[in-house]
Amino acid sequence: MEINEKVEAYYSKDHKYGEGIRKLRDIALKTQLTEALKWGSAVYTIDNKNVLGIMAFKNHFGIWFFNGVFLSDPKGVLKNAQEGNTKSMRHWKFKSVSDIDEAGVLEYIKEAIANQKKGLKIKPSRKTEIIIPKMLLDALQENNKLNEQFYALTPYKQRDYCEYIAEAKQQKTKESRLGKIIPMISKGLGLNDKYR
Repeated sequence: MEINEKVEAYYSKDHKYGEGIRKLRDIALKTQLTEALKWGSAVYTIDNKNVLGIMAFKNHFGIWFFNGVFLSDPKGVLKNAQEGNTKSMRHWKFKSVSDIDEAGVLEYIKEAIANQKKGLKIKPSRKTEIIIPKMLLDALQENNKLNEQFYALTPYKQRDYCEYIAEAKQQKTKESRLGKIIPMISKGLGLNDKYR
């Protein structure tokens, strides 16, 4: 299946927000962006750099701008997807087709393209020290093979796992996350490998 066919299949799915995402697609296609399917969603690029994506969720649909933090946002509509975790990405959510201001959306897209052409992006901060949460440390100390596999991972993959456990608020969530990551570490996988 060619990429174009995959994109067409994405937009032709029966979904309560199908009309809305097709409307956003029509607006995006008025620009010089290239359309692709990445991570199961429609993504629009320029010079092979991700600019925006169009996606439908359970309770809304919208556009996410990969480097939306740099948009001027005159309408005050952009939201951080995960406060504290997401540095660059910003979402513009809609509940119905009538919420879409076509001219406004087009202006945001044009600004996002211009920002990408300027090369605006947040440089990842270098974290040197990896702090292993006690729960994960205990699991590693109890299992020599798991311990070896964890330390065989690159530092950023180790850090991803540590942050994944540490960021959970409740003990039950921490335990659930630990149960999820142990098999992944055992296979030498990183937490986010499926997205890379």
